[in-house]
Amino acid sequence: MALRPIRVMIADNNVELCRTIEEFLNMQGDMEVAAIAHDGKEALEKMVEATPDVLVLDITMPNLDGMAVLERMGTLNLEPRPAVIVLTAMGREDIIQRFTDLGAEYFIIKPFDLDLLAERIRQFASGAGTAVAREPRFDRSRTRAMDDASIAVTQLLHRMGVPPNFKGYNYLRDGVLMVLRDAELLGGALTKRLYPELAEKYKTTPGGVEAAIRNAVLACYERGNREFINELCGHGPRAKRSCPTNSMVIAKLADHVRLSQRIGQRSVAL
Repeated sequence: MALRPIRVMIADNNVELCRTIEEFLNMQGDMEVAAIAHDGKEALEKMVEATPDVLVLDITMPNLDGMAVLERMGTLNLEPRPAVIVLTAMGREDIIQRFTDLGAEYFIIKPFDLDLLAERIRQFASGAGTAVAREPRFDRSRTRAMDDASIAVTQLLHRMGVPPNFKGYNYLRDGVLMVLRDAELLGGALTKRLYPELAEKYKTTPGGVEAAIRNAVLACYERGNREFINELCGHGPRAKRSCPTNSMVIAKLADHVRLSQRIGQRSVAL
């Protein structure tokens, strides 16, 4: 017998944000993303199949919006009904009241902190965390076996305060992982190789990748953990400080992960 993981379903039309939330939640060890939907109609269909404990629901979606999804959930005869955490960029009291009347348990304003989301999922999970037989398709070793570098980079981005719903979040994370595999991608190769390779992966343009990373870096420098960013980039207390370049951030994040891994390997050896 083992504790059953909290089954989470994400319904949001932002594909990259869904991917970011999925990766973060699956890293937690006590929860798993059971389904993802990018429009309201798909959300209702997958909800029946996935039987989630918690539904993370965006307000604005195609076909059926979040409110319509909540209105129609009652016809699905879900047992138990999942707890609903609503993601919204709007804080209007009338909208919040309507969602509350329809049964939403909690609201998170975008952009949001992923740690807060995980905490609220645990708080409002319905029927999860009780002693039940382990489901065959859930394997906790999957979490332990996740690439250490990917986890380390994700944790650093969260510590910096990079908004996870920004496109640049994924570009920055993947860019650092690419540099960890090939340090020659820095310098002049940043624009000649790294940006184009990311653009091909995400089906966008190199210029779009560069601009998105810059927006993410600026956002976290202005509203995130500036003290940590300055420390990461080696800015002393008397140094003239300004927002670091994309290249510097990617290089310093990669260096930080490499150093952490070396220290970890030495500790194990000792």
